[in-house]
Amino acid sequence: MSDVRDPLGRAGYGRLAHALIACGREGFTGELRVPGSPGGSFHLRSGLVVAAESPGAPGPEALLLRSDRIDGEQWAELVRASGGARWPATGLIARGYAGAAQLRVVCVMALQDAAFAIVAGRVDGCESVLGTEPHAPVAVGEAPARLLQDANRKLAALAALPHPVRPDRERPLPGSLGDRALTPLQQELLDHADGRRTARDLAFRTGRGVYTVTVEVARMLGEGLLDCAGQAAGIQIRMPPEAPVVRHREPPPPPVPAVPEPVPAPAELPRRDPGASGITEALTPPKSGASWKGFFRLRHGTAK
Repeated sequence: MSDVRDPLGRAGYGRLAHALIACGREGFTGELRVPGSPGGSFHLRSGLVVAAESPGAPGPEALLLRSDRIDGEQWAELVRASGGARWPATGLIARGYAGAAQLRVVCVMALQDAAFAIVAGRVDGCESVLGTEPHAPVAVGEAPARLLQDANRKLAALAALPHPVRPDRERPLPGSLGDRALTPLQQELLDHADGRRTARDLAFRTGRGVYTVTVEVARMLGEGLLDCAGQAAGIQIRMPPEAPVVRHREPPPPPVPAVPEPVPAPAELPRRDPGASGITEALTPPKSGASWKGFFRLRHGTAK
């Protein structure tokens, strides 16, 4: 049995997949709340996921602020001018802080990262709620099954590393640097790694996606740039043991929708340059002249 989903466990993942796929099949419009650690919520419109939020992943506002296209004071002013809107998209476009296409890309990135954080954590239940609206939805939603498969592919890629870590578990310290040249992301992580912050904490601190940071932390542990005190080499992510089989004479339960199985770990992880997932290019400040065109591939597959 694959060990990819250990942080969630078979029961929790099955509960989430059953509920989310059922919402898609029924054309549900509303919110699927997922209590757990870190937990979160999926917002659906006519059965497609148009937004996802989680305490375990930075939202679109954090990703946009990290790009240096707008600073904290300008953001606060826009929020006040919009009457307290959490995502003042109209003002951002009107004042030239970002274009409509750029905001769409940021929202897609935040959606996929939140889905990864929820799937990589623990699920305690699911509850569908009508009449709620996300503050930063995408125009074209994601199919629930595809979104779950994307999150599982990322977990498989992370588990394939020699030193896999979990977003909310290991708390790295700077290791042996020597005279090696560092990427901007590596330098940022070294600046903030203090033995108290997890990969999730470092993602919020640097304004980067939690998947991007978790993968880079795992790589840096393997290269000795980071170290976890008392951590054994080659941490393995394992499934919990099988529950004992109990036979009853009662009729079998009704069939449930098929749960997407995790895809095999890819032969290669996302390229390091530029950035572990390409977020550097997506959110490069205007002075760099970086193009946003490459990030419309997010609609056709997972960010590398």
